[in-house]
Amino acid sequence: MRHQEGGGRVEGRTFHLETIGCQMNEQDSLRIARVLCEAGCRRATSRNDADILIVNTCCIRQKAEEKVYSLLGRLRAWKGDKADRVLAVGGCVAQNEGKRLQERMPHVDIVFGPHHVSRIHRYLQRYQETGDRVTEVSLVVDSVEDLECPGVSSAPGFRAYTTIMEGCNNFCSYCIVPYVRGRERSRPVASLRREVLSLLSQGVREITLLGQNVNAYRAPDRPEFGFASLLRELGSIPGLDRIRFTTSHPKDLSSELIGCFGELDALCEHVHLPVQSGSDRILTRMNRQYTVQGYRDKIDALRARCPDLAITTDVIVGFPGEKESDFQQTLDLVDAVQFDGIFSFKFSPREGTRAAKWKDSVPEEVKKAELDVLQGRQRKTGFRKNQALEGHILEVLVEGASREGGQWMGRCRTNKVVNFCGEGDLSGRLVWVRIDRGCQNSLTGSLFQTISTGGRAVGDERVP
Repeated sequence: MRHQEGGGRVEGRTFHLETIGCQMNEQDSLRIARVLCEAGCRRATSRNDADILIVNTCCIRQKAEEKVYSLLGRLRAWKGDKADRVLAVGGCVAQNEGKRLQERMPHVDIVFGPHHVSRIHRYLQRYQETGDRVTEVSLVVDSVEDLECPGVSSAPGFRAYTTIMEGCNNFCSYCIVPYVRGRERSRPVASLRREVLSLLSQGVREITLLGQNVNAYRAPDRPEFGFASLLRELGSIPGLDRIRFTTSHPKDLSSELIGCFGELDALCEHVHLPVQSGSDRILTRMNRQYTVQGYRDKIDALRARCPDLAITTDVIVGFPGEKESDFQQTLDLVDAVQFDGIFSFKFSPREGTRAAKWKDSVPEEVKKAELDVLQGRQRKTGFRKNQALEGHILEVLVEGASREGGQWMGRCRTNKVVNFCGEGDLSGRLVWVRIDRGCQNSLTGSLFQTISTGGRAVGDERVP
């Protein structure tokens, strides 16, 4: 590479971010943008207007990793258009592949893992000064304070994510998270409160707390202060209308946390609780550390505490060694629990995990057939649950104009998408919407009234 005028300075250069992955990746991209803006860089409106392109990546599933490499292959042309362009790859693929990524994609200049986000400007400076490619993928660099991102909210601006912890100690046999994100580390309460207050000052009304194992949160400076305590702390902040969290591990769903539902006004009536399989034999192979009955007991406790709670889950089909009887047990669990939504996936081996070494793989055609059956069954359940909401009046946080022309779009407290008709500019408002029709993947309705003060609790949500 030609050395830049001004040595390794990055001030005045333009950058563009492209993110492939989950909410944690999206949040990391916000942190990257903040670091670069503070270093004097400017955001470009598109890839072609940028001097620096950063691809933030996910490798939790094979499809996401394949998407990354496909994009990087196409970016050879972008890199070759101008001699001084810089291509950087961050995130989980970068962490997992390291130098192998640059060997496969020689046009990639910088590779950095999730623990190095706060130092991306330094890596850009080093590359510009020396012309030597940079690879930084150790798991011991960032401090928990580096996870703070108080100055930027996610789009739309009325909702934001806050990373409260990172990493995982569970080592499920199929999961690469502990290897690319490291062990669990939680942020101090004061840092989290400061970030939430900053977001609220920007007009945010709903915050989703993020972590690979979010309900394992433990304040580093207050060992007795767990996730339920954090919910109570943040839920008491004036102006924070809604709190959500993801993703939970069933073994860490404590009775204290269950008790927060129905107690904290800001805590939304929705929980995402990945079960992965309905077979105890497969759960043991997965190292999930709970049984099907234990999972169902926690679902029962949640619904006893909050009867109108929406419950979503993750399911993996075709796990190594899975038999037809194991899959049938998963269907039985799905029928028994009646989830509001299921994120379902075919098992894909991740290099470095125990399950990737197992030879008793399930044929691809069997995985596909199982996935089709599971998703077909869930579509019927979800549709039926949505239809059951017809005639109800739900609290909706309006996110903006709907893709359905002439309507508004928002989410109710159970996280279902609601499209509705209403006059005036309702963006960012809390409104009551009467549900006229439950559709396959959303609800439609009409504006009942806007909300100025809290309503009383009736039925599945509050009504005025």
